[in-house]
Amino acid sequence: MRADDHVRVAVIGSGFGGLGAAVRLRRMGITDFVVLERADAVGGTWRDNTYPGCACDVPSHLYSFSFAPNPRWPRSFSGQEHIRAYLEWVTDTFGLRPHIRLNSEVESARWDNEELHWVIDTPRGPLTADMVVSATGALSDPKLPDIPGLSGFPGKVFHTARWDHDYDLRGKRVAMVGTGASAIQIVPSIEREVDRLTVFQRTPPWVLPRADRRISGFEQWLHSALPFTRAARRRLLWTIRELQVGAFVRHPGQLRVVEKIAERHMKRAVKDPQLRAALTPDYRIGCKRILLSNDWYPALAKPHVDVVTGGLREIRGSTLVASDGTTAEADAVIFGTGFHVTDMPIADRVKGANGTTLAEEWQHGMAALRGSTAAAFPNFMMIIGPNTGLGNSSMILMIESQLNYLADYLAKLDALGGRAALTPRPEAVENWNRDIQERMRRTVWNTGGCTSWYLDASGRNTTVWPGTTAAFRKETRTLDLGEYDVVRAREGAPA
Repeated sequence: MRADDHVRVAVIGSGFGGLGAAVRLRRMGITDFVVLERADAVGGTWRDNTYPGCACDVPSHLYSFSFAPNPRWPRSFSGQEHIRAYLEWVTDTFGLRPHIRLNSEVESARWDNEELHWVIDTPRGPLTADMVVSATGALSDPKLPDIPGLSGFPGKVFHTARWDHDYDLRGKRVAMVGTGASAIQIVPSIEREVDRLTVFQRTPPWVLPRADRRISGFEQWLHSALPFTRAARRRLLWTIRELQVGAFVRHPGQLRVVEKIAERHMKRAVKDPQLRAALTPDYRIGCKRILLSNDWYPALAKPHVDVVTGGLREIRGSTLVASDGTTAEADAVIFGTGFHVTDMPIADRVKGANGTTLAEEWQHGMAALRGSTAAAFPNFMMIIGPNTGLGNSSMILMIESQLNYLADYLAKLDALGGRAALTPRPEAVENWNRDIQERMRRTVWNTGGCTSWYLDASGRNTTVWPGTTAAFRKETRTLDLGEYDVVRAREGAPA
């Protein structure tokens, strides 16, 4: 990169959010942009997560862009390799590769109040941009717990999102720490090859049957030849999930019916009453992410698989000690302990108009206007920002809504003319966030009796959207200039 490298828009990240933003820019006729990607390939979380059994828990025909339908998904729930291939196809189909700069991690981004642009530092050199779109995603930076003795463990240690394919698990004593969405896919995939598998469970998840199947060649042909059938399928999947939202956000008690389904699902596979008791959650279903699996419970019932109901407390050499004192020997420890969601690392690297970082502004909790823009950060927008997560549907729907907001943001800047920037008014951010938190009070995520990664350190839910995807699309269809201040270049400043 040249020292004088300048673009109109710099997009950070090349997952669904970043590639979606790039496509929208191209479709608007904007070609003066770059996508800055820290890795050596596109794909985001679907590039990074390559663990055994990795797959999506949202139906394929809903987990794809509406403007880039794929009539030939091979399964109703796609595996990692199929989703990553889809993102590569999107990249090529929409001519995005000339705009993508790989191995270009954003080390810092700071707003220049004089020049009204962003100054961005990367390993390949600096650049400036009129606008920054951060699409780093919430599930991009793995979180490892601070376990006493971990540094002295003589075996292999890695996180599920950084799977070591060179390490052979066959015949090993393996510890799986965590029972979240990754763990329930990994455990059934590796239990046949390991000598012994110990699962450290801090909190049992609610698990429902996974209605996965192969999509027949005829269905794929039909969706290709008659696009309205594909659209109808997507619409049906969307409608079912929209109808579920009321139970999550207004009437959590209705979810008791779903709990009964999950309980029967477990009882069919787990006959040991003690193990069944250990695997039964004590909180309302939906409070934590609902998981889908047909082989999780059968795997845990195997004689060489142990479930430890206390979280991992410490490690003494090759001995792992749980919070209840239970011990297990291990040759390898796999952490399925989630990601930095409410403390996204990118927030430490972005410095706004006040000279403070986004992390400093968010020290009391994340907050963004319409999940997209933060006060004192001009011409800065987040894709999948605070309170845009979902508990039951496809995040691609939320991303596309934010792309509408991005398009109108840029259109408003064009209409203003001259050198200008938009920054959300603090009171607008505060009002939006207050309303979100008020609506959150009745939801299952706040009343269900659990502690989840949806909540920040102070117990506030700054992650999930308390409504339907249709409602969010309505809220982000256009940018209301009344919620923003217009920043102009100083009189006499260089043009």
